[in-house]
Amino acid sequence: MRIQQPAAVLIIGLTLAAASSLVGAAAPSEQSLIQLVPVAASEATADTTAESLAFTPPAGMYGFAADMSTPPADLWERIRNGFAMAELSSKEVRSSESFYASRPEYINRIVERSRLYLFHIVEEVERRGMPTEIALLPIIESAFNPTAYSRSHASGIWQFIPSTGKNYGLQQNWWHDDRRDIVAATSAALDYLQNLHRMFGDWELALASYNWGEGAVGRSLARNRNNGLPTDFSSIRKPSETRHYVPKLIAMRNIISNPAAFGIVLESIPNQPYFEQVATTQHIDVKLAANLADISVDEFNALNPAHNRPVINVSGSRTLLLPVDKVATFMANLENHGKPLVSWQAYQAKSGETAEKISARHGISVARLREVNSIARHGRIAPGQTLLVPLNDSGAGMDIAAMRNQPVAPRILERSLAYVVRKGDTLSTIAMRHDLSVAQIRSWNNRTERLAIGQKLTLKQTASGKTRLAKATAKRPAASAKKSSVILADANKYGR
Repeated sequence: MRIQQPAAVLIIGLTLAAASSLVGAAAPSEQSLIQLVPVAASEATADTTAESLAFTPPAGMYGFAADMSTPPADLWERIRNGFAMAELSSKEVRSSESFYASRPEYINRIVERSRLYLFHIVEEVERRGMPTEIALLPIIESAFNPTAYSRSHASGIWQFIPSTGKNYGLQQNWWHDDRRDIVAATSAALDYLQNLHRMFGDWELALASYNWGEGAVGRSLARNRNNGLPTDFSSIRKPSETRHYVPKLIAMRNIISNPAAFGIVLESIPNQPYFEQVATTQHIDVKLAANLADISVDEFNALNPAHNRPVINVSGSRTLLLPVDKVATFMANLENHGKPLVSWQAYQAKSGETAEKISARHGISVARLREVNSIARHGRIAPGQTLLVPLNDSGAGMDIAAMRNQPVAPRILERSLAYVVRKGDTLSTIAMRHDLSVAQIRSWNNRTERLAIGQKLTLKQTASGKTRLAKATAKRPAASAKKSSVILADANKYGR
């Protein structure tokens, strides 16, 4: 957690005896050693930008300073106390208020997910002197879904696209994607928003730039200036998504300000930390880390969603997030754990080996092998390709550190659409029209052979597909946005 004053970070030193080249091939000869070492906050997060580490805003820089004299017990009340953005009265705000107010179950799901992260975000927002409406932005971006992934390849609760993430120090590789790291992505998002606010001097325009891109907003402002027109958010030309983006945030602010007025019962969130940062310097299985902390794998992954594999490759040092009340449990169990921390190894495929042969050799299903290594369903394994496989006694494996330079596997976003069979349709004509194969359509529809008018078929497309839906999407004005949010209409895509 990046705070101005020193923070206690748990540094876990795991002293293991010399072993064979296989990770964890032998049990450690010494007990794991754990130290509680006070360190400067700037040392707690390695992957932050130099600017974010150095920046300390003067009090009231953004026209807002939270009153912390008597901290409220409820986090929502603390957030309300820090609201500082201007009122915005428009049909878009009223429409968004109606949308959210008519979906209380959706609000409840967002609140339930947010309770893991919201305290940390509010702490960071207040530390920087920003209005607390900014802490609600992940509701609009991702509904606080840490694995949300958009058509524009934006990822995480703050929905960074790859290029902007890299610009703000968010590493993206085969092992982890810091755009999904709660602490790192929050720091990067707030850095980005502060830069945009300094650029435009207005939070509405800064938020529009976060969604649409500062270049696009700048050009729209210049157009209005040249034509003698107002240069506020409401007056500039912008795509539909951006036009509704700020109103969605204001609508959510209005609902949280007075939930009863909208018929919403807002579940309380304690005004206290949910997680603590624990730094480790040893590889460890995700499942084992969750077990040592006595939490479910689902909760561990929700707190540590940046990891792409079933084992955490620390690459020198990685920070884990654990519930505050489980840190001592994790420490004690780790110290008493006399077994290997890793059950995976790197394996180099030999000439002629197939996924089936490698799976059988290492006691893993073909589907799981492909999933763990991001290999497409029909993708081939090349000779010499390094794979992550379960640890066994074959002696053919290597330490997973050998895979640290693996390239990022491109993520393919697959979407389904329902197609209603029309007169004259055949499997061949439908396949041709949507750039699919007959075999694909049959596999998605119970091996169907005969069609009937009105019959519904499931068709699937990827981000690079050429179906009609993909073409139509490409024509939307918002598609040119540098940074895209998750659209409300896509709520079902993320299980919201």
